[in-house]
Amino acid sequence: MSTPLRQKMIEDMQLRSFAARTQEAYLLAVSQLAKHYRKSPDQINEEELRQYFLFLKNEKHVARSTCTIALCGIKFFFQHTLGREWKTFELVRPPKEEKLPVVLSVDEVRRILACVRRQHYRACLTTIYGCGLRLQEGLHLQVTHVDGDRHLLHVRHGKGGKDRYVPLSQPILDLLRQYWITHRNPTWLFPSPFQPEKGPMEATGVQRAFHAALQESGVHKPATVHTLRHSWATRLLELDTTRHQVTFRYRTSDTGQTKLCTLSAEEFIHRFLQHVLPKGFVKVRYFGFFAHANRQRLPALRQMLIQRYPDNNPSHQDQEPSPASRPKPFSCPICGQPMRCLHSIQPTGRGPP
Repeated sequence: MSTPLRQKMIEDMQLRSFAARTQEAYLLAVSQLAKHYRKSPDQINEEELRQYFLFLKNEKHVARSTCTIALCGIKFFFQHTLGREWKTFELVRPPKEEKLPVVLSVDEVRRILACVRRQHYRACLTTIYGCGLRLQEGLHLQVTHVDGDRHLLHVRHGKGGKDRYVPLSQPILDLLRQYWITHRNPTWLFPSPFQPEKGPMEATGVQRAFHAALQESGVHKPATVHTLRHSWATRLLELDTTRHQVTFRYRTSDTGQTKLCTLSAEEFIHRFLQHVLPKGFVKVRYFGFFAHANRQRLPALRQMLIQRYPDNNPSHQDQEPSPASRPKPFSCPICGQPMRCLHSIQPTGRGPP
C-alpha cells in the first residue's frame, strides 16, 4: 500500500534520477524509522530522530554501510520531501573505515565454482569472476554486449550509470556461447530459468547458490559474490607483478576511446602516484634536471658525476692551500661524505611555483 507521502518521496527520487535499488534502500530506511516509533515519519521530531540514530549505533551496533544508507534515505526524506533542515544530519555521519576486502585464491575459486550444482548459476558466477563484474552487471548482460571479434564485453549502466569495456578471454567466450545454445534467448545471456520472457535471473538465487557452494567447498572465508570481483582484480595484479609489467585500460580525454597500455611496474607506480595519492602523501612535481624536458640530458649528467677530475696543475700539487683560501666543504645529507663542486650550471628561469 502506497501512501501519498510515500508516493511523493518516490517522485522526488525519480526527479533526481536515482537508481531503482537506491530508491528501494531509501524507502526501506524511512519505513524502518516509522516502524520504530509506530507513527508516520512526518510526525517525528528532531530529538526523536537523534535518539533513533543513537539506537542504531549503541544498541543494534549496525555496520557503517547500514548506518550510512539509513542516514542518506532519512536525510533525503526530511530535507527534500518534507523540506526540513535539521542539524542532526551533520552529526550522524559515521567515520570512514579502511578495511581490506576478502580475497580468494585461484584454487579456492575453482573449488567453489565446482560445487555450484545448476548450470545457469555456475555459468553466471564464472563470468562474473572471469570478467571482474558486479552481481547486477553480470545478471543484466545481453547478447549484443558480447564483442567476440575484439574479445570485449560491453558493461552498460554500471555503478554510477557508467558504461565500460572489460576484457573477455577465450575460455569465457566459449562458455557464454555454449551456455547460450542451451536457452537461445534473443535478449539475455542469463535469463530466468523459470520465466525467461520476464527478464534475467534473480540476484537472490545466484547469492543462495554461491553461499551453498561456499559451505560445501570447505573454504572458511566470509566471501560473497562480490568477493569474486576483488579476487579477479588481485589475480590480475599478481600476474602482472610476476612479469614486472602492468597492463591497464584507459579512456582518452579527447575522443573517449578505450585503449590498452602496458608499462613497467616502476613506471606505472610513478604515473599512478602523480594522479591518485594515498592518504597523507603530497604530490611531487619535478623541476630542473628531473623535469620531463631534461630527460635527454640526464645520461650526460650521470656520466659527469661518476668521472674524477684530478688536479693537473703541477704548481698546486705540492702547495698546501691556506685555510682562508680553502673552499668551504659541502657534506652529503645522506652519507655525510664531503662533496665537491664539479660544474656550475646557470638557472634557466624555470622553477617550482
